[in-house]
Amino acid sequence: MFKTIKNDLPASIVVFFVALPLCLGIALASGAPLFSGLIAGIIGGIVVGSISGSNIGVSGPAAGLAAIVLVAITSLGYKNFLVAVVIGGIIQILFGVLRLGIIGYFFPSSVIKGMLTGIGIIIILKQIPYFFGMDKNPTGDFSFLQVEWDNLVSGLLNAVNALLSGNISMGATVIGIVSIGILLLWSNVLSKKGKIFQLVQGPLVAVVVGIVFYLLTKDSSFSLVESQLVSVPVPDSLDSFIGQFNFPNFGVIGNSEVWITGFTIALVASLETLLCVEATDKLDPHKNVTPTNRELFAQGAGNIVSGMIGGLPITQVIVRSSANIQSGGRSKMSAIIHGFFLLISIILIPTLLNKIPLSVLAAVLFIVGFKLAKPSTFTSMYKSGWKQFVPFMATVLPMVITGDLLLGIGLGLAVGIIVILLKSYQNSHFLHIESQGNGEHNVKMTLAEEVTFFNKGAILKELDNLPKDSFLELDVRKTRYLDNDIIEILEDFAHKAKERNITIKLVSERGVVENPPSYIEFFKLRPKVA
Repeated sequence: MFKTIKNDLPASIVVFFVALPLCLGIALASGAPLFSGLIAGIIGGIVVGSISGSNIGVSGPAAGLAAIVLVAITSLGYKNFLVAVVIGGIIQILFGVLRLGIIGYFFPSSVIKGMLTGIGIIIILKQIPYFFGMDKNPTGDFSFLQVEWDNLVSGLLNAVNALLSGNISMGATVIGIVSIGILLLWSNVLSKKGKIFQLVQGPLVAVVVGIVFYLLTKDSSFSLVESQLVSVPVPDSLDSFIGQFNFPNFGVIGNSEVWITGFTIALVASLETLLCVEATDKLDPHKNVTPTNRELFAQGAGNIVSGMIGGLPITQVIVRSSANIQSGGRSKMSAIIHGFFLLISIILIPTLLNKIPLSVLAAVLFIVGFKLAKPSTFTSMYKSGWKQFVPFMATVLPMVITGDLLLGIGLGLAVGIIVILLKSYQNSHFLHIESQGNGEHNVKMTLAEEVTFFNKGAILKELDNLPKDSFLELDVRKTRYLDNDIIEILEDFAHKAKERNITIKLVSERGVVENPPSYIEFFKLRPKVA
C-alpha cells in the first residue's frame, strides 16, 4: 500500500477537505449531533478503509440515508437509534457472508452513468449558494450543507434571483473565483511542470489562500461572516471532547421498531454502497475490481464500530470516491489517511478549520461535479442509441429535480427493464413471407434462442395475421428455451389453422413434422426445451 504513497497522500488531503463539511452537513440533515458525522467519517476512513478491498472507494456518512436517519432519531431517540445502527452493521456482515454482493451487477451501465452524472449536477447546483456566500442557515445533504428549499430547481431559481438582485457576498465570490483559478491552473498547467506541484495539490493551496484571505479581509468590505465558514465543534477540555461521544442503549434491543430500522439501514446502505462500488470501478483509470462481498463485510464492521461510539450509519460515498480518483488516489491508503486527518483535525486544529471559507470548498466540488457530469457524457450516451439514452435520462432527471438518489436509480432501473422487455417482445422471432403468383403465402417463422411469456403478444399477433390457405414453416432448431405459454399458443393455433386451411411444418433438430397432432407432447419429448 505504501508503494503509491506519493499519489495517495495528496489525494487524501483533497478527500479530507471534501469529507469534512460533508460529515457536518449530513449530521445536521439527519437531526444528529454534528460530532456524530465526524465520527462516521473517521470510522469510514480508518476502519472501513482498512478492511475493504477497494483501492479507491471512500466511505462515510451518506446523504441517501439522511431522511431515514432523521425519522428514526425522531421516533426512537438518539441512543436507541444507535442500537439500530449496530444491528444494521451485523446484518450487513451477514449479507457479505451470504455473498449478496452481486446485486450491484444487475444494474445497467446506463443507470450507473446516470447516477454519476446526476450526482455531478447536484453537486454543482448545491454549491452555488455557498460559492456566492448567499446561505445564512446551513444544514446538510449532497453538498456540504443543504439549503432549506423545496428542491434543487427552486433552489437554483432562488440563487439566480439572488445573483440578479445583487444579494451576494463579494468576499465569498472573490475567493471562490480565485480558488477555481488556482485549481484549474494547478491541474492543467503546474501539475505538468514538476513533482512539487504533484505532491502539493491545488485544493490544499486553495484552502490555504482562503484562510489567508479571511484573515486579511476581516475588517474590510470583503469580510466573511461566520455562516460563510466551516463550522467544526471546538471542545474546551478533554472532558468536553469525550462528552461529545454517545453510546447505544441496548436496553431497547427487544423493540421491534429498532430491528425494523436496523434492517432498513442495512438494506439501503448496502444497496447504495454496491451502486457506488460499481460506479467508482467504472471511474477508476486502472480498472480495479472491488470484491463486493468483502465490501459489505467492511461496511458492516464500520457501522458496528460507528454505532457503538455514537456515529451515523456509513456507506461508500461517490462524492468522496470520485474526488479521490480525480486527485490521483491509487490505493486504500488514501482513504485511511483521510480518516486520520479528520481525527487529528478535530483534536488539534478545529479553530483553524473554522477559518476555511465555504466558497473555497464549493470551488473544489465545482470541479469534482463537472468531471462527473461532463457535457461529453450526454453526447456519448445519445450517440449510443435510445436504449442507453432513455434509462440514462430517466435516472438523471429525477435526481436533479428532487435530489433523491434512490428515486433516480429506481426510475432509471424501471425504464431499463421496460426497454429490455420491449426488445424481448420485438426479438422473439424472425418472420419471412413469400407471396406466390397464384396468391399463396409461404411464411417462415424462426423462433429466437429463448422465448418466454413476454413474447406471447408478438407471436400471437403474427400467427393471427396469417391469411387463409397459407403455408407456415415454424423453425425451432435454434430455440433452447421455449416457455410453456408459447407451446399452449401453438397448440391453440393448430386448431385455428385447420379451420383456415393453414398447413404447418415444424422444423426441429429431431426432424420435420407436418401438422403435428400435439405440440405439447412434441416439446415434452424434445431435448433441451422446457
